[in-house]
Amino acid sequence: MENSKKKKISIQYLLLYFLIYAIIGWLLETAYAVGTLGHFVKRGFLYGPLCPIYGWGAVILISCLKKYKSKPLKLFLYSAIVFSVFEYVAGFALDALFSARWWDYTNDFLNLNGRISIFYSFAWGIIALVFIHFIHPFIEKIVKKVLKKIPNKVQLILINLSFIILVVDTILSSIKYLNMF
Repeated sequence: MENSKKKKISIQYLLLYFLIYAIIGWLLETAYAVGTLGHFVKRGFLYGPLCPIYGWGAVILISCLKKYKSKPLKLFLYSAIVFSVFEYVAGFALDALFSARWWDYTNDFLNLNGRISIFYSFAWGIIALVFIHFIHPFIEKIVKKVLKKIPNKVQLILINLSFIILVVDTILSSIKYLNMF
């Protein structure tokens, strides 16, 4: 029973971190677009302010690659490989399902079908190092402080409600993109 409770808590935390990093990813993407284009551009697939690819990336780092924190070269290499594969599969799936591309590296050096490139593979390795050593510990500390002030039942309700909203947003966004083509 103790393991069951720990498993539920870790799934809770992973869902919470998914949401946090998906929002941060959306903010970063939006800021980048404003900085490069000079005006607001809706970024991402969903209606809401989330870029799920960032949320999934964070969950992969936290649950699978964090164990290499003390081995920076392995963390860098595994992250570069894992996230390149992940980015390629996500790009392929979005293209196959919705006939749309949310990123295109066709003009980048050593790219594969415009879905991944050597530059971004290298970047994912660096980002993983920064994320595991600095960003996530900082966010984790804030999350723990905030969660101490919120009763567990309220946490569960908020996380479950957020998940339901995410599922509804994903369904509605999918319908929108399927109807466009």
